Amino acid sequence: MLAKPILLVGAGALGSAILKGMRVAGHVAPQDVIILDLTPGEEAQKYAGLGARLNPGPEVWSEAWTVILAVKPQSWRGAAQILSGNLNTGATLVSVMAGVRTDDLSAVFAPLSVARVMPTTGVATGKGVASLFSGDGKALQAASDLFAPMASTVVLDHEGLIDAATAVSGSGPAYVYAFASALESAGLATGLTPADAKTLARATLISAVNLLDATGEEPEDLIRKVASPGGTTEAALKVLRKEGKGLDELIKAAVLAAQKRSQELG
Repeated sequence: MLAKPILLVGAGALGSAILKGMRVAGHVAPQDVIILDLTPGEEAQKYAGLGARLNPGPEVWSEAWTVILAVKPQSWRGAAQILSGNLNTGATLVSVMAGVRTDDLSAVFAPLSVARVMPTTGVATGKGVASLFSGDGKALQAASDLFAPMASTVVLDHEGLIDAATAVSGSGPAYVYAFASALESAGLATGLTPADAKTLARATLISAVNLLDATGEEPEDLIRKVASPGGTTEAALKVLRKEGKGLDELIKAAVLAAQKRSQELG
């Protein structure tokens, strides 16, 4: 069972998505949340209105049994200095920061147990994705209890795979949005109105992803069901999957670039 109260440090884009996800999933009540953020946004303010404690004094921070560290990776040591000496020594720290290793976190936040999670902002809808790692069983369970109600979770065998998970799923939503934007622009080139191109591009992606989710079929099997021999889809796929410089190679290069940057941040 998830240990509460929960202290969320950083309520930016990802922190706010986690707040929304907890509200949608219903496994954490606002009254069980403490939020620290220098410039709290709409979601943090909404939580405060529902009973969360927003930016209370240090005497309150030590009440938390689960601490979510959601600040920017380059800012975490500064946040650690502020938190130092004000946390429950029996608490679990769950970091959602890219590139910051558990060894570094453990060295600074000892004796707290530490887990790393790479979630997508889709947790805001209760249908996100989260990759989990920890060498500590207690911390891994805490991370699972926190994210499983609002995400499909994967437990990674070793920490080095966090960079790969970041590149595939952490950054992955942006790849999908980029494809949606490109498909919409292509629709304009065919003569569709901006409104129709927008509707068709977005609804097509949503429909396709829902089918992939609902059927559990392999992508290649679904492609074969759409791409009739000699038809329009086959003509398009010959362009998208041109050997040596098609979509597969482009996505692979993008993921490897994201993985490399995640490694550099660490």
